[in-house]
Amino acid sequence: MTESTELLYPAKWLLKASAGDRVTCELRMQIISGKIESGAIISENKLASDFAVSRSPVREALKILASENIIRPERMGAVVIGLTDKKIEEIYDVRILIETFVYERLVRINVNELIKELSKILEMMRISIKYQDADEFSYQDLIFHETIIRAIDHSYILMIWNNLKPVMESLILLSMRKRFKENYDDFTRIVNNHELYIEAIKTKDRTLMIKALHQNFDDVQGKVEDMWKSQQMLSKGVEQEND
Repeated sequence: MTESTELLYPAKWLLKASAGDRVTCELRMQIISGKIESGAIISENKLASDFAVSRSPVREALKILASENIIRPERMGAVVIGLTDKKIEEIYDVRILIETFVYERLVRINVNELIKELSKILEMMRISIKYQDADEFSYQDLIFHETIIRAIDHSYILMIWNNLKPVMESLILLSMRKRFKENYDDFTRIVNNHELYIEAIKTKDRTLMIKALHQNFDDVQGKVEDMWKSQQMLSKGVEQEND
């Protein structure tokens, strides 16, 4: 982009990314942050000029963002749809479903290596807080949860996560930047909650697991409870079939 244009997406996260990926990530951040408002018309030519790329990476970016339902393609550009509160709620619905599913599977497998890896990531999160690096903290937070999801080796759950990840990544990054500025002390609570995740996985204690989920999704606690119960019912059904 031009030197006068502020980049919202962390450049250090895109060291090996293609031009199309760089345009996609930055456009997504600008739309989700509201810097590019809902209803705005964006043109291929203008974007190509702003990002100092050809129109091919721009077309690639617009195609991806259209699949995420945050823009509507138009001739030679797109109309910005953005993220409504309902869409954000739906994103977290799916995330809670994934995490409740994963935790029920973790109680059946050896988690020793997972605990070691999560402990390393948590230490990186602490360092990020010490140096007030919101971007690095956001990255490590996302990796923490992705590491848990990957541990159950479920290809379709991972596919859903990967589809959800780009928009969720932007939401988390924007949220953490705001918290670092407005509520820095809250990060002690966030780290403590991630410690609770690790302890719940280590001990395979379902009570601790749901407590960790409640604290992580404290604005949608009712849904955590409902989805956790549905996963427990499914788990019991599987266990009965295996008896």
